Amino acid sequence: MEIKAEISESQIKDYIFRAVDDVFQTMLRCPVTLRGAIESWPPSSASTGAEPHVVGVVGFLGDMNGVIYLSFATSFATKCTGKMLGMSPPEVEAAGAEVVSDAIGELTNMIVGGFKNRLSDAGLPCKLTVPSVLRGTDIRVKPAGHAKQYLYLFDAAGQTIVADIMLAAD
Repeated sequence: MEIKAEISESQIKDYIFRAVDDVFQTMLRCPVTLRGAIESWPPSSASTGAEPHVVGVVGFLGDMNGVIYLSFATSFATKCTGKMLGMSPPEVEAAGAEVVSDAIGELTNMIVGGFKNRLSDAGLPCKLTVPSVLRGTDIRVKPAGHAKQYLYLFDAAGQTIVADIMLAAD
């Protein structure tokens, strides 16, 4: 199925920007800038030496179905965890990767919840799925079926966040 006419690409961009900015301002006291849409992600780690990423994943089901992947460099995910939980970098390191995964999963859940609420306000009610977290390099996701993919690049505290959104109308 195709995306319903009620939701435009500019609305998607606005909804994800507002959701990311709201959560980063509230939880991390960190302003976010939307750099813009991008064609693909990630760059090849073989050519860039890119560090591994922590990727939060939350889906939604209803009149609009989709999934949003939020990708953070591992070092930035660790900094976000520390700010969110009031922990120093050594405390986050001592707590381990599971704490970082939990924090990124929760940040992603809040961001996708804000996005989903905007969809619902636009007449496309839906419910969230349980968050999950992926870790690694060269994590590539492609839409299946009739889903449409939207990729947006954000700056926060000099770091990059990628929002990879896949949508399909019910």
